[in-house]
Amino acid sequence: EGVLFHSDRGVQYASKSFRKKLSEYRMIQSMSGKGNCYDNAATESFFKTLKSEWIYGRRIRSKEELQKLLFEYIHVFYNRKRMHSTLGYLSPAEYLRNYYQSRSLAS
Repeated sequence: EGVLFHSDRGVQYASKSFRKKLSEYRMIQSMSGKGNCYDNAATESFFKTLKSEWIYGRRIRSKEELQKLLFEYIHVFYNRKRMHSTLGYLSPAEYLRNYYQSRSLAS
């Protein structure tokens, strides 16, 4: 309940049957702005990276195994170890640590 489902404006996401299913699960639908191809770019980039670096080539046998893999990827690898070019080739955790250190030094 209350989960936000963001997508592009594709017909599959705008269909009555899909919107009804979201409603049944009490999810909130969010769509890209009309003609705004960059609205969903960060999310699409993340999922492309997740699939290519962590999921493809694996045989996932259960929902629990998938949940474990996703946790390992996001919380252990992606946030703590994976370098991001937009963050000056730091991990998100390193970037935040540096940010908060610089703020405390400025005080």
